[in-house]
Amino acid sequence: MRLAVVGAGVVGRAVVDLAASYGHDVVAVADSSSSVVAPNDETLAPDSVLARKSEEDVVGDDAPEAALDADYDVLVEATPTTLGDAEPGYGHAVAALEHDRHVVLANKGPVAERYDDLRAVEHDSAGRVLFEATVGGAIPAVTTIDDLGPAHVTAVRGVLNGTANFVLTRMAAEGLDYEHVLAEAQDLGVAEADPSFDVEGTDAALKCVILANVLYGGGYSLADAEVEGIDGLPTESLSLAAEDGMTVRLIGSVEDGVIRVGPRLVPEHGTLAVSGTRNIVQIETDHAGRLNISGRGAGGPETATAVLADVGRLSRPDDA
Repeated sequence: MRLAVVGAGVVGRAVVDLAASYGHDVVAVADSSSSVVAPNDETLAPDSVLARKSEEDVVGDDAPEAALDADYDVLVEATPTTLGDAEPGYGHAVAALEHDRHVVLANKGPVAERYDDLRAVEHDSAGRVLFEATVGGAIPAVTTIDDLGPAHVTAVRGVLNGTANFVLTRMAAEGLDYEHVLAEAQDLGVAEADPSFDVEGTDAALKCVILANVLYGGGYSLADAEVEGIDGLPTESLSLAAEDGMTVRLIGSVEDGVIRVGPRLVPEHGTLAVSGTRNIVQIETDHAGRLNISGRGAGGPETATAVLADVGRLSRPDDA
């Protein structure tokens, strides 16, 4: 498949780097200020594109929108997640679908905030939209639910944000306060300079909204989620929990049409007590019992594997 990659952050660059090893060609790449498009039937040299991005902070000499006019099969939308109107990611996806191209999203915004709108555009297109990478990085949560059949899934819950989980793990293990551990996470690159999206629960809530849209066929946005973060959580609450063999994790859940995210008590050695930056998705089913899928929930190569798995699904004859 011929890919146009829009967004040259950690995930977009990893897709460019790994695409050839999955049998796909990158023919266009765009960042926020530039783009590069392969001429005619040629493909881009990933090393050259990534080197220029690293050295000059641009990927090419053309305007960013030129990538959307390239001759590609699949648009990989990897721009930063935005709320509300989910632009520019939503507009990029619509532009591809209106030209009967496929879309693979790493950007959560379009499927968390404008799921119904996006599906309506997809309905009138020969292209399809896939978005495994929007929930849990390398963890195949969306695909697993689709394979089981959403009607046979009764609930989904889990630890869906690595930054928050790192903070809680360190607070519990070392008895350190929130501000100290957050600063440590920022020094290590685990937390952003502005960590509010993660520690306030917004990121986990967006992932739960996406899962709710998959389970119930749409109708949900961030406004429908009950969200509480871990910012300001006292160290004493983790110490008290430990006395009873429990710990605290930021848990997101989707059940009976309700989306909730917040710090919850879980058994200290239980399935949901994953440590560090790991994520876990727990799926309750009618006939298969409880399924647990755990792994790296973020990171460039990890998330790129989910993107490229979606591209692979689109390239199969029965899915085209």
